[in-house]
Amino acid sequence: MPKTKQSKRRKKFDYNKNRKKLKQKTLKKYNPRIENDQIRNAWDKNKSMARNLQEMGLAFDPNRSLPIKKQKLIGKDFVTSAPVGIITKPYVLNKMEEEASLPEKDTKTLSSDLIEYVQYMIREHKDNYKAMARDEKNYYQDTPKQIKRKINEYKRCHPDHFNVFMSSLTTPEPMQQ
Repeated sequence: MPKTKQSKRRKKFDYNKNRKKLKQKTLKKYNPRIENDQIRNAWDKNKSMARNLQEMGLAFDPNRSLPIKKQKLIGKDFVTSAPVGIITKPYVLNKMEEEASLPEKDTKTLSSDLIEYVQYMIREHKDNYKAMARDEKNYYQDTPKQIKRKINEYKRCHPDHFNVFMSSLTTPEPMQQ
């Protein structure tokens, strides 16, 4: 297919464009968006990404940070050499290690429909999973193992809920007159 005439035309220099401003705009575009607070606060925009990470004690290139050690023969001893980086901002690495060592809170929750379903099954059938599978409220036709898995998930996600529910089952309800 033939090319259009416009693309064959010789390129001319545009004197109206400021190349310095265009370059600055592109540099601003390529500054990374840093999610971690410690790294963002210690980041120096005038330095390269590799230099910033090296000063914080982080690896820019994993192949350089953990190289395959070459053994040099000096007399009868083997000497290993590895590159050493100068860490000027160790507080960043320390803060990140502290955050990583904190225990993670389990935030998984179950839907209210599933909680009601599990409570109904336990209330009606106690721990008879086969009877639960045959129950008319088992709309999704769960197998006994699937129901058991849902009950165990409820116990794991809401242990205090489950304990209160089980204690309400064991205590007799007052007689209504």
